[in-house]
Amino acid sequence: MRRGQRQGLSNFAIGAIVILVVTIGTFLGFNKEIPFRHHYEFSAAVKNANGLRTNSPVRIAGVNVGKVVRIEKAGAGESAARITMRLDKRGMPLHKDATVAIRPRIFLEGNFFVDVQPGSPSAPTIKDGYTVPINQTRSPVQLDQVLTTLQAPTRKDLQRLLKSVSTGLSGQGGAGFNRSIRYWKDAYKHSATVNEATLGTAEHDLSGYIAGAGATAAALDADPRRLQSFVTDFNTTARAFAIRDTALSAALHELPKTLRAAQPALAALNTAFPPLRRFIADVRPGVRSSGPAIDAGLPFVRQLRGLVSRPELRGLVADLRPTVPSLARLTQTSEPLFQQVRAASSCQNEVVLPWSKDTIQDKQFPATGPVYQDSVKVLPGLAGESRSGDANGQWFRVLVNGGAYATPLANGRYMLTSEPLMGANPPPSPRSALRSDVACETQEQPDLHTALAPVSSRKAVIPAAKLPQQLKLRYRAVSWLRKQITASGDKGLRVSSVAATLQTVAELKALRVGA
Repeated sequence: MRRGQRQGLSNFAIGAIVILVVTIGTFLGFNKEIPFRHHYEFSAAVKNANGLRTNSPVRIAGVNVGKVVRIEKAGAGESAARITMRLDKRGMPLHKDATVAIRPRIFLEGNFFVDVQPGSPSAPTIKDGYTVPINQTRSPVQLDQVLTTLQAPTRKDLQRLLKSVSTGLSGQGGAGFNRSIRYWKDAYKHSATVNEATLGTAEHDLSGYIAGAGATAAALDADPRRLQSFVTDFNTTARAFAIRDTALSAALHELPKTLRAAQPALAALNTAFPPLRRFIADVRPGVRSSGPAIDAGLPFVRQLRGLVSRPELRGLVADLRPTVPSLARLTQTSEPLFQQVRAASSCQNEVVLPWSKDTIQDKQFPATGPVYQDSVKVLPGLAGESRSGDANGQWFRVLVNGGAYATPLANGRYMLTSEPLMGANPPPSPRSALRSDVACETQEQPDLHTALAPVSSRKAVIPAAKLPQQLKLRYRAVSWLRKQITASGDKGLRVSSVAATLQTVAELKALRVGA
Protein backbone atom coordinates (compact mmCIF):
# COMPACT_ATOMS: atom_id res chain seq x y z
CA MET A 1 0.00 0.00 0.00
CA ARG A 2 1.27 3.33 -1.05
CA ARG A 3 1.72 6.16 1.41
CA GLY A 4 -1.16 8.68 1.19
CA GLN A 5 -3.62 6.19 -0.34
CA ARG A 6 -7.13 6.19 1.54
CA GLN A 7 -7.79 3.02 3.49
CA GLY A 8 -11.37 1.40 2.93
CA LEU A 9 -13.65 -0.58 5.29
CA SER A 10 -12.56 -3.97 6.34
CA ASN A 11 -14.40 -7.08 5.27
CA PHE A 12 -15.65 -7.65 8.87
CA ALA A 13 -17.21 -4.21 9.07
CA ILE A 14 -18.89 -4.62 5.69
CA GLY A 15 -20.31 -8.01 6.77
CA ALA A 16 -21.60 -6.63 10.07
CA ILE A 17 -23.37 -3.75 8.28
CA VAL A 18 -25.00 -6.13 5.81
CA ILE A 19 -26.25 -8.41 8.61
CA LEU A 20 -27.68 -5.41 10.55
CA VAL A 21 -29.54 -4.10 7.48
CA VAL A 22 -30.97 -7.56 6.70
CA THR A 23 -32.11 -8.00 10.34
CA ILE A 24 -33.87 -4.60 10.42
CA GLY A 25 -35.53 -5.26 7.07
CA THR A 26 -36.72 -8.68 8.18
CA PHE A 27 -38.12 -7.22 11.47
CA LEU A 28 -39.97 -4.43 9.64
CA GLY A 29 -41.24 -6.90 7.05
CA PHE A 30 -42.81 -9.20 9.59
CA ASN A 31 -43.97 -6.64 12.22
CA LYS A 32 -44.91 -3.89 9.72
CA GLU A 33 -44.36 -1.18 12.34
CA ILE A 34 -41.60 1.11 13.54
CA PRO A 35 -40.24 0.13 16.97
CA PHE A 36 -39.90 2.43 19.99
CA ARG A 37 -42.97 4.47 19.00
CA HIS A 38 -46.17 4.80 21.07
CA HIS A 39 -49.30 3.34 19.43
CA TYR A 40 -53.01 3.96 20.10
CA GLU A 41 -54.40 1.05 22.14
CA PHE A 42 -57.77 0.30 23.69
CA SER A 43 -59.27 -2.73 25.46
CA ALA A 44 -62.60 -4.56 25.52
CA ALA A 45 -64.12 -6.88 28.13
CA VAL A 46 -65.67 -10.00 26.55
CA LYS A 47 -67.48 -13.02 27.96
CA ASN A 48 -65.50 -15.51 25.87
CA ALA A 49 -62.26 -15.03 23.90
CA ASN A 50 -61.89 -18.66 22.73
CA GLY A 51 -60.39 -18.88 19.26
CA LEU A 52 -58.90 -15.38 19.41
CA ARG A 53 -55.12 -15.15 19.29
CA THR A 54 -52.45 -12.48 19.55
CA ASN A 55 -51.98 -10.65 16.21
CA SER A 56 -55.55 -11.50 15.20
CA PRO A 57 -56.75 -8.71 12.89
CA VAL A 58 -59.01 -5.85 13.98
CA ARG A 59 -61.39 -4.72 11.23
CA ILE A 60 -63.77 -1.83 10.68
CA ALA A 61 -66.22 -2.34 7.80
CA GLY A 62 -64.09 -5.29 6.58
CA VAL A 63 -60.85 -3.28 6.45
CA ASN A 64 -57.87 -4.23 8.65
CA VAL A 65 -57.13 -1.25 10.95
CA GLY A 66 -55.14 -2.94 13.72
CA LYS A 67 -54.40 -6.13 15.58
CA VAL A 68 -54.79 -7.85 18.96
CA VAL A 69 -51.69 -7.34 21.10
CA ARG A 70 -52.72 -8.90 24.41
CA ILE A 71 -55.37 -11.29 25.86
CA GLU A 72 -55.85 -11.46 29.64
CA LYS A 73 -58.09 -13.94 31.45
CA ALA A 74 -60.45 -12.57 34.08
CA GLY A 75 -59.58 -15.38 36.51
CA ALA A 76 -58.68 -19.02 36.82
CA GLY A 77 -61.40 -21.26 35.44
CA GLU A 78 -63.36 -18.37 33.91
CA SER A 79 -63.97 -17.77 30.20
CA ALA A 80 -64.34 -13.98 30.51
CA ALA A 81 -61.30 -12.07 29.23
CA ARG A 82 -59.95 -8.63 28.43
CA ILE A 83 -58.44 -8.14 24.99
CA THR A 84 -56.12 -5.23 24.19
CA MET A 85 -56.02 -3.98 20.58
CA ARG A 86 -53.67 -1.63 18.73
CA LEU A 87 -55.28 0.65 16.16
CA ASP A 88 -53.84 2.49 13.15
CA LYS A 89 -54.68 6.10 12.33
CA ARG A 90 -57.16 5.07 9.66
CA GLY A 91 -59.24 3.29 12.32
CA MET A 92 -59.66 6.39 14.50
CA PRO A 93 -61.51 7.99 16.09
CA LEU A 94 -63.64 5.67 18.21
CA HIS A 95 -66.61 6.87 20.29
CA LYS A 96 -67.94 5.78 23.69
CA ASP A 97 -70.91 3.95 22.13
CA ALA A 98 -68.60 1.81 19.99
CA THR A 99 -69.26 -1.95 19.93
CA VAL A 100 -66.79 -4.83 19.67
CA ALA A 101 -67.70 -8.28 18.31
CA ILE A 102 -65.54 -11.39 17.86
CA ARG A 103 -66.43 -13.01 14.55
CA PRO A 104 -65.09 -16.07 12.70
CA ARG A 105 -63.15 -15.50 9.52
CA ILE A 106 -63.92 -17.31 6.29
CA PHE A 107 -62.94 -20.96 5.93
CA LEU A 108 -59.75 -20.27 3.98
CA GLU A 109 -58.54 -17.65 6.54
CA GLY A 110 -59.35 -19.64 9.68
CA ASN A 111 -59.31 -18.33 13.26
CA PHE A 112 -61.30 -15.24 14.39
CA PHE A 113 -61.06 -11.46 14.02
CA VAL A 114 -62.37 -8.48 16.00
CA ASP A 115 -65.12 -6.46 14.28
CA VAL A 116 -65.32 -2.89 15.63
CA GLN A 117 -68.20 -0.46 15.09
CA PRO A 118 -66.75 3.06 15.72
CA GLY A 119 -70.00 4.46 17.19
CA SER A 120 -71.99 7.60 16.47
CA PRO A 121 -70.15 10.89 15.81
CA SER A 122 -72.31 12.68 18.38
CA ALA A 123 -70.90 10.54 21.22
CA PRO A 124 -67.63 11.55 22.98
CA THR A 125 -64.42 10.04 21.62
CA ILE A 126 -62.48 7.52 23.68
CA LYS A 127 -58.89 8.12 24.67
CA ASP A 128 -55.86 5.85 24.59
CA GLY A 129 -56.23 3.02 27.15
CA TYR A 130 -60.05 3.13 27.29
CA THR A 131 -61.87 -0.16 28.04
CA VAL A 132 -65.14 -0.93 26.23
CA PRO A 133 -67.59 -2.38 28.80
CA ILE A 134 -68.82 -5.93 28.48
CA ASN A 135 -72.39 -4.86 27.66
CA GLN A 136 -71.04 -3.35 24.40
CA THR A 137 -69.21 -6.51 23.30
CA ARG A 138 -70.33 -9.81 21.78
CA SER A 139 -68.53 -13.17 21.82
CA PRO A 140 -68.60 -15.77 19.03
CA VAL A 141 -70.99 -18.70 19.11
CA GLN A 142 -69.13 -21.97 18.62
CA LEU A 143 -70.61 -24.84 16.69
CA ASP A 144 -70.27 -27.13 19.70
CA GLN A 145 -72.33 -24.67 21.76
CA VAL A 146 -75.15 -24.88 19.22
CA LEU A 147 -75.05 -28.65 19.25
CA THR A 148 -74.85 -28.72 23.06
CA THR A 149 -77.86 -26.40 23.38
CA LEU A 150 -80.09 -28.52 21.16
CA GLN A 151 -79.98 -31.72 23.20
CA ALA A 152 -82.60 -34.42 22.71
CA PRO A 153 -84.97 -33.23 25.52
CA THR A 154 -84.67 -29.64 24.32
CA ARG A 155 -85.42 -30.66 20.74
CA LYS A 156 -88.49 -32.59 21.89
CA ASP A 157 -89.74 -29.63 23.90
CA LEU A 158 -89.18 -27.36 20.90
CA GLN A 159 -91.12 -29.79 18.72
CA ARG A 160 -94.03 -29.78 21.19
CA LEU A 161 -93.95 -25.99 21.29
CA LEU A 162 -94.00 -25.68 17.53
CA LYS A 163 -96.82 -28.23 17.29
CA SER A 164 -98.86 -26.36 19.91
CA VAL A 165 -98.31 -23.07 18.09
CA SER A 166 -99.33 -24.73 14.81
CA THR A 167 -102.48 -26.12 16.45
CA GLY A 168 -103.33 -22.75 17.99
CA LEU A 169 -102.89 -20.86 14.71
CA SER A 170 -104.81 -23.38 12.62
CA GLY A 171 -108.42 -22.63 11.70
CA GLN A 172 -109.70 -19.44 13.34
CA GLY A 173 -106.67 -19.23 15.63
CA GLY A 174 -104.63 -17.31 13.06
CA ALA A 175 -107.52 -14.93 12.37
CA GLY A 176 -107.96 -14.35 16.09
CA PHE A 177 -104.24 -13.71 16.40
CA ASN A 178 -104.46 -11.12 13.63
CA ARG A 179 -107.43 -9.45 15.35
CA SER A 180 -105.45 -9.22 18.59
CA ILE A 181 -102.65 -7.23 16.95
CA ARG A 182 -104.52 -3.92 17.33
CA TYR A 183 -104.49 -4.41 21.12
CA TRP A 184 -100.76 -5.01 21.32
CA LYS A 185 -99.83 -1.34 21.54
CA ASP A 186 -101.79 -0.66 24.75
CA ALA A 187 -100.92 -4.06 26.22
CA TYR A 188 -97.18 -3.72 25.66
CA LYS A 189 -97.19 -0.06 26.68
CA HIS A 190 -98.71 -0.85 30.05
CA SER A 191 -96.60 -3.98 30.45
CA ALA A 192 -93.53 -1.79 29.90
CA THR A 193 -94.80 0.48 32.68
CA VAL A 194 -95.21 -2.57 34.92
CA ASN A 195 -91.70 -3.78 34.08
CA GLU A 196 -90.31 -0.34 34.89
CA ALA A 197 -92.20 -0.39 38.19
CA THR A 198 -90.54 -3.69 39.09
CA LEU A 199 -87.25 -1.81 39.27
CA GLY A 200 -88.57 -0.07 42.39
CA THR A 201 -88.43 3.54 43.52
CA ALA A 202 -85.93 3.28 46.38
CA GLU A 203 -82.61 1.61 46.95
CA HIS A 204 -82.63 -2.20 47.37
CA ASP A 205 -86.24 -2.50 46.08
CA LEU A 206 -85.20 -4.85 43.27
CA SER A 207 -82.80 -6.79 45.47
CA GLY A 208 -85.54 -7.16 48.09
CA TYR A 209 -87.93 -8.42 45.43
CA ILE A 210 -85.36 -10.95 44.20
CA ALA A 211 -84.74 -12.09 47.76
CA GLY A 212 -88.49 -12.51 48.32
CA ALA A 213 -88.82 -14.39 45.03
CA GLY A 214 -85.95 -16.63 46.10
CA ALA A 215 -87.71 -17.34 49.39
CA THR A 216 -90.90 -18.15 47.49
CA ALA A 217 -89.06 -20.50 45.14
CA ALA A 218 -87.38 -22.19 48.12
CA ALA A 219 -90.77 -22.67 49.75
CA LEU A 220 -92.13 -24.24 46.55
CA ASP A 221 -89.10 -26.50 46.30
CA ALA A 222 -89.46 -27.58 49.94
CA ASP A 223 -92.44 -29.81 49.16
CA PRO A 224 -92.10 -31.39 45.67
CA ARG A 225 -95.29 -33.45 46.10
CA ARG A 226 -97.47 -30.44 46.65
CA LEU A 227 -95.79 -28.69 43.73
CA GLN A 228 -96.47 -31.73 41.56
CA SER A 229 -100.12 -31.76 42.65
CA PHE A 230 -100.31 -28.03 41.92
CA VAL A 231 -99.11 -28.64 38.36
CA THR A 232 -101.60 -31.50 37.98
CA ASP A 233 -104.44 -29.35 39.30
CA PHE A 234 -103.39 -26.52 36.99
CA ASN A 235 -103.59 -28.93 34.07
CA THR A 236 -107.10 -29.88 35.20
CA THR A 237 -108.05 -26.22 35.42
CA ALA A 238 -106.65 -25.53 31.94
CA ARG A 239 -108.67 -28.50 30.59
CA ALA A 240 -111.81 -27.07 32.20
CA PHE A 241 -111.13 -23.75 30.47
CA ALA A 242 -110.61 -25.58 27.17
CA ILE A 243 -113.98 -27.34 27.54
CA ARG A 244 -115.69 -24.00 28.20
CA ASP A 245 -113.96 -22.26 25.32
CA THR A 246 -117.18 -20.58 24.11
CA ALA A 247 -117.93 -19.01 27.49
CA LEU A 248 -114.25 -18.11 27.87
CA SER A 249 -114.30 -16.41 24.48
CA ALA A 250 -117.35 -14.38 25.52
CA ALA A 251 -115.64 -13.43 28.77
CA LEU A 252 -112.52 -12.36 26.89
CA HIS A 253 -114.70 -10.29 24.57
CA GLU A 254 -115.94 -8.34 27.63
CA LEU A 255 -112.45 -7.99 29.05
CA PRO A 256 -111.52 -4.81 27.08
CA LYS A 257 -114.66 -3.07 28.38
CA THR A 258 -113.78 -4.14 31.90
CA LEU A 259 -110.24 -2.86 31.48
CA ARG A 260 -111.46 0.50 30.17
CA ALA A 261 -113.76 0.82 33.18
CA ALA A 262 -111.03 -0.29 35.56
CA GLN A 263 -108.35 2.08 34.25
CA PRO A 264 -109.67 5.17 36.17
CA ALA A 265 -109.93 3.12 39.35
CA LEU A 266 -106.41 1.75 38.86
CA ALA A 267 -105.14 5.30 38.18
CA ALA A 268 -106.76 6.53 41.40
CA LEU A 269 -105.28 3.54 43.24
CA ASN A 270 -101.85 4.31 41.80
CA THR A 271 -102.22 7.93 42.97
CA ALA A 272 -103.12 6.71 46.46
CA PHE A 273 -99.98 4.56 46.77
CA PRO A 274 -97.49 7.40 47.65
CA PRO A 275 -99.52 8.71 50.65
CA LEU A 276 -100.25 5.10 51.64
CA ARG A 277 -96.55 4.35 51.56
CA ARG A 278 -95.87 7.41 53.75
CA PHE A 279 -98.69 6.35 56.10
CA ILE A 280 -97.18 2.87 56.41
CA ALA A 281 -93.80 4.39 57.25
CA ASP A 282 -95.42 6.62 59.90
CA VAL A 283 -97.57 3.89 61.44
CA ARG A 284 -94.78 1.31 61.54
CA PRO A 285 -93.39 2.52 64.94
CA GLY A 286 -96.88 2.34 66.41
CA VAL A 287 -97.39 -1.17 65.08
CA ARG A 288 -94.04 -2.24 66.51
CA SER A 289 -95.00 -0.84 69.91
CA SER A 290 -98.44 -2.46 69.83
CA GLY A 291 -96.94 -5.78 70.95
CA PRO A 292 -95.62 -4.41 74.27
CA ALA A 293 -98.85 -2.45 74.72
CA ILE A 294 -100.90 -5.65 74.32
CA ASP A 295 -98.64 -7.45 76.74
CA ALA A 296 -99.09 -4.65 79.28
CA GLY A 297 -102.87 -4.67 78.79
CA LEU A 298 -103.33 -8.43 79.21
CA PRO A 299 -103.44 -8.30 83.06
CA PHE A 300 -106.20 -5.70 82.86
CA VAL A 301 -108.12 -7.84 80.38
CA ARG A 302 -107.84 -10.80 82.74
CA GLN A 303 -109.23 -8.74 85.61
CA LEU A 304 -111.97 -7.37 83.38
CA ARG A 305 -112.89 -10.89 82.32
CA GLY A 306 -113.24 -11.86 85.95
CA LEU A 307 -115.42 -8.79 86.54
CA VAL A 308 -117.88 -9.79 83.82
CA SER A 309 -117.76 -13.47 84.68
CA ARG A 310 -120.99 -15.27 85.56
CA PRO A 311 -120.71 -15.00 89.37
CA GLU A 312 -119.81 -11.28 89.36
CA LEU A 313 -122.04 -10.25 86.46
CA ARG A 314 -125.11 -12.03 87.90
CA GLY A 315 -124.97 -9.93 91.08
CA LEU A 316 -124.47 -6.72 89.10
CA VAL A 317 -127.42 -7.51 86.86
CA ALA A 318 -129.60 -8.24 89.89
CA ASP A 319 -128.74 -4.80 91.32
CA LEU A 320 -129.36 -3.03 88.04
CA ARG A 321 -132.59 -4.83 87.16
CA PRO A 322 -134.93 -2.42 89.09
CA THR A 323 -133.12 0.59 87.64
CA VAL A 324 -133.11 -0.38 83.98
CA PRO A 325 -136.93 0.05 83.42
CA SER A 326 -136.82 3.46 85.07
CA LEU A 327 -133.89 4.47 82.89
CA ALA A 328 -135.77 3.28 79.82
CA ARG A 329 -138.85 5.33 80.75
CA LEU A 330 -136.65 8.35 81.49
CA THR A 331 -135.06 8.02 78.09
CA GLN A 332 -138.46 7.86 76.36
CA THR A 333 -139.87 10.84 78.27
CA SER A 334 -136.67 12.86 77.78
CA GLU A 335 -136.90 12.72 74.00
CA PRO A 336 -139.21 15.83 73.69
CA LEU A 337 -136.94 17.73 76.08
CA PHE A 338 -133.89 16.87 74.04
CA GLN A 339 -135.69 18.03 70.90
CA GLN A 340 -136.35 21.40 72.50
CA VAL A 341 -132.78 21.58 73.78
CA ARG A 342 -131.54 20.82 70.29
CA ALA A 343 -133.77 23.56 68.83
CA ALA A 344 -132.59 26.04 71.46
CA SER A 345 -128.95 25.15 70.84
CA SER A 346 -129.44 25.49 67.10
CA CYS A 347 -131.13 28.88 67.62
CA GLN A 348 -128.22 29.98 69.76
CA ASN A 349 -125.65 28.83 67.19
CA GLU A 350 -127.46 29.98 64.02
CA VAL A 351 -129.15 33.23 65.12
CA VAL A 352 -127.81 34.62 68.42
CA LEU A 353 -124.09 33.97 68.23
CA PRO A 354 -123.51 35.23 64.65
CA TRP A 355 -124.52 38.84 65.39
CA SER A 356 -122.61 38.83 68.69
CA LYS A 357 -119.44 38.04 66.73
CA ASP A 358 -119.89 40.93 64.30
CA THR A 359 -117.70 44.04 64.55
CA ILE A 360 -119.75 47.25 64.33
CA GLN A 361 -117.61 50.07 63.02
CA ASP A 362 -118.42 53.73 63.82
CA LYS A 363 -116.62 56.80 62.51
CA GLN A 364 -116.69 58.64 65.85
CA PHE A 365 -116.33 55.63 68.12
CA PRO A 366 -114.08 53.00 66.37
CA ALA A 367 -114.70 49.43 67.47
CA THR A 368 -111.86 47.53 69.13
CA GLY A 369 -113.47 44.11 68.97
CA PRO A 370 -116.68 42.20 68.23
CA VAL A 371 -120.01 43.04 69.85
CA TYR A 372 -119.68 40.54 72.71
CA GLN A 373 -116.47 42.35 73.78
CA ASP A 374 -117.41 46.01 73.19
CA SER A 375 -120.89 45.69 74.71
CA VAL A 376 -119.56 44.92 78.22
CA LYS A 377 -116.88 47.61 78.36
CA VAL A 378 -119.43 50.11 79.76
CA LEU A 379 -120.08 48.00 82.86
CA PRO A 380 -116.93 49.02 84.82
CA GLY A 381 -117.80 52.72 84.40
CA LEU A 382 -121.37 52.19 85.55
CA ALA A 383 -120.15 50.22 88.55
CA GLY A 384 -117.73 53.00 89.47
CA GLU A 385 -120.40 55.66 89.17
CA SER A 386 -122.81 53.71 91.35
CA ARG A 387 -120.17 53.42 94.10
CA SER A 388 -119.43 57.17 94.02
CA GLY A 389 -122.90 58.22 95.12
CA ASP A 390 -124.61 61.31 93.81
CA ALA A 391 -123.31 64.19 91.70
CA ASN A 392 -121.45 65.63 94.66
CA GLY A 393 -119.55 62.44 95.36
CA GLN A 394 -115.80 62.24 95.68
CA TRP A 395 -115.21 61.22 92.06
CA PHE A 396 -117.80 63.17 90.05
CA ARG A 397 -118.71 66.84 89.64
CA VAL A 398 -121.85 67.92 87.81
CA LEU A 399 -122.14 71.34 86.18
CA VAL A 400 -125.77 72.34 85.78
CA ASN A 401 -126.33 74.59 82.80
CA GLY A 402 -129.05 75.25 80.30
CA GLY A 403 -128.81 73.78 76.84
CA ALA A 404 -127.94 75.93 73.84
CA TYR A 405 -129.45 73.56 71.23
CA ALA A 406 -132.89 71.98 71.16
CA THR A 407 -133.68 68.64 69.52
CA PRO A 408 -137.38 67.68 69.13
CA LEU A 409 -138.51 64.42 70.69
CA ALA A 410 -141.83 62.60 70.62
CA ASN A 411 -145.05 63.94 72.21
CA GLY A 412 -144.04 67.61 71.74
CA ARG A 413 -140.98 67.41 74.03
CA TYR A 414 -137.47 68.78 73.42
CA MET A 415 -134.00 67.74 74.49
CA LEU A 416 -131.55 70.54 75.31
CA THR A 417 -127.83 70.01 74.64
CA SER A 418 -124.80 72.27 74.82
CA GLU A 419 -123.66 71.16 71.35
CA PRO A 420 -125.73 70.20 68.28
CA LEU A 421 -126.31 66.47 67.85
CA MET A 422 -124.27 64.88 65.02
CA GLY A 423 -126.93 62.25 64.29
CA ALA A 424 -128.86 59.29 65.66
CA ASN A 425 -127.41 55.79 65.66
CA PRO A 426 -129.12 53.39 65.48
CA PRO A 427 -131.82 55.26 63.59
CA PRO A 428 -135.51 54.39 64.07
CA SER A 429 -136.17 51.25 62.07
CA PRO A 430 -138.83 48.56 62.03
CA ARG A 431 -138.18 45.44 64.03
CA SER A 432 -136.93 42.34 62.21
CA ALA A 433 -139.73 40.08 61.13
CA LEU A 434 -140.39 37.35 63.70
CA ARG A 435 -142.55 34.46 62.63
CA SER A 436 -144.00 32.34 65.36
CA ASP A 437 -144.78 29.47 62.98
CA VAL A 438 -141.14 29.03 61.90
CA ALA A 439 -138.35 27.49 63.98
CA CYS A 440 -135.92 29.94 65.53
CA GLU A 441 -132.93 28.34 63.83
CA THR A 442 -134.40 29.27 60.43
CA GLN A 443 -135.32 32.88 61.32
CA GLU A 444 -133.63 35.84 59.69
CA GLN A 445 -130.41 36.74 61.51
CA PRO A 446 -130.33 40.23 63.15
CA ASP A 447 -128.12 42.81 61.45
CA LEU A 448 -126.57 45.48 63.71
CA HIS A 449 -124.88 47.38 60.89
CA THR A 450 -126.65 50.77 60.57
CA ALA A 451 -126.04 54.15 58.97
CA LEU A 452 -126.01 57.42 60.94
CA ALA A 453 -129.42 59.14 60.66
CA PRO A 454 -129.51 62.99 60.66
CA VAL A 455 -131.36 64.91 63.41
CA SER A 456 -132.67 68.49 63.42
CA SER A 457 -130.98 70.35 66.29
CA ARG A 458 -131.67 74.08 66.44
CA LYS A 459 -130.16 76.92 68.39
CA ALA A 460 -132.24 77.48 71.53
CA VAL A 461 -133.33 81.12 71.76
CA ILE A 462 -135.23 82.31 74.88
CA PRO A 463 -138.02 84.70 73.98
CA ALA A 464 -137.82 88.19 75.50
CA ALA A 465 -141.11 87.65 77.29
CA LYS A 466 -139.69 84.60 79.12
CA LEU A 467 -136.39 86.28 80.13
CA PRO A 468 -137.64 87.79 83.45
CA GLN A 469 -139.03 84.39 84.45
CA GLN A 470 -135.69 82.71 83.69
CA LEU A 471 -133.77 85.30 85.73
CA LYS A 472 -136.19 84.79 88.61
CA LEU A 473 -135.68 81.02 88.54
CA ARG A 474 -131.91 81.46 88.40
CA TYR A 475 -132.00 83.79 91.44
CA ARG A 476 -134.00 81.22 93.41
CA ALA A 477 -131.59 78.46 92.53
CA VAL A 478 -128.55 80.49 93.52
CA SER A 479 -130.13 81.51 96.79
CA TRP A 480 -131.01 77.91 97.64
CA LEU A 481 -127.48 76.73 96.93
CA ARG A 482 -125.97 79.49 99.08
CA LYS A 483 -128.18 78.45 102.01
CA GLN A 484 -127.08 74.82 101.60
CA ILE A 485 -123.42 75.83 101.59
CA THR A 486 -123.85 78.02 104.69
CA ALA A 487 -125.63 75.19 106.49
CA SER A 488 -122.82 72.76 105.65
CA GLY A 489 -120.18 75.09 107.06
CA ASP A 490 -117.87 74.56 104.05
CA LYS A 491 -116.21 77.92 103.38
CA GLY A 492 -114.45 76.68 100.26
CA LEU A 493 -117.64 76.45 98.17
CA ARG A 494 -119.16 79.38 96.42
CA VAL A 495 -121.97 80.05 93.97
CA SER A 496 -122.00 82.49 91.05
CA SER A 497 -125.03 83.68 89.10
CA VAL A 498 -122.89 84.51 86.07
CA ALA A 499 -123.26 82.08 83.12
CA ALA A 500 -120.35 79.64 82.86
CA THR A 501 -118.02 79.87 79.87
CA LEU A 502 -115.16 77.73 78.59
CA GLN A 503 -112.76 80.04 80.41
CA THR A 504 -114.67 79.48 83.66
CA VAL A 505 -114.42 75.71 83.23
CA ALA A 506 -110.68 76.00 82.59
CA GLU A 507 -110.19 78.07 85.74
CA LEU A 508 -112.13 75.55 87.83
CA LYS A 509 -110.05 72.74 86.42
CA ALA A 510 -106.84 74.62 87.28
CA LEU A 511 -108.02 75.20 90.82
CA ARG A 512 -108.78 71.48 91.23
CA VAL A 513 -105.36 70.47 89.92
CA GLY A 514 -103.67 72.98 92.24
CA ALA A 515 -105.57 71.67 95.23
